Amino acid sequence: MRGSNFFRQYILHNLGLKIVALAIAVLLWVAIASAPQAEVGFIVPIEFLNVPNGMEINLDTPPQAQVRLRGPDRLVRRIANADLHMAVDAGTLAAAQPGERTFELSVGQINVPAGVEVVQIIPSSVRLSFDKRVYRNLEVRPRVLGSFSPGYRIASVSAEPSEVAVVGPEKRVNAVEAATTDPIDASGVLGKHVFVSNPYVQDPLVRLSRPVAVHVTVVTEKTK
Repeated sequence: MRGSNFFRQYILHNLGLKIVALAIAVLLWVAIASAPQAEVGFIVPIEFLNVPNGMEINLDTPPQAQVRLRGPDRLVRRIANADLHMAVDAGTLAAAQPGERTFELSVGQINVPAGVEVVQIIPSSVRLSFDKRVYRNLEVRPRVLGSFSPGYRIASVSAEPSEVAVVGPEKRVNAVEAATTDPIDASGVLGKHVFVSNPYVQDPLVRLSRPVAVHVTVVTEKTK
């Protein structure tokens, strides 16, 4: 009796709706399975997570990988590069020491939509150089350009602040001599004039520790 009640309550209850739902699921599966398949390649940036404190990646250009995806044409064609990213855990660095490390790239490190599979990742590994993060004060050297009235010349150029703090990989920071400013056009200055400019460092891996504006004072004088 209990078995009969169970059958009626859980199996036969709303049987029509269950059959319709099953039919829809089967049709969807058949539609997806029979859909034209496509294989497309993407260039995917590699994001490194959990980089140990006090360490920096010593690399001029962000690492990337070529990823080939396969799936139903209608799904694959909708994917854009911005939809994909690869995350690699860098927290396994041995003792967080400077040096080169190799990281294997695997399917599990990239997120793709359901129904799409990762066919290939090129390269299969990436090798990075890590260095200690250091801070240093650099002299600011203003870059002053322009033409002056006849009989006048630049007498002096000074910057305030005269130094800025920068941060980056130790070897790169130690190789930088000074920071400079955006070009300053001092054409027509008679006497003294103060310009406001932004400092920068040529090395892309060496950056200002905090934003700062530099006041550049240009003084001209008559030639003798």
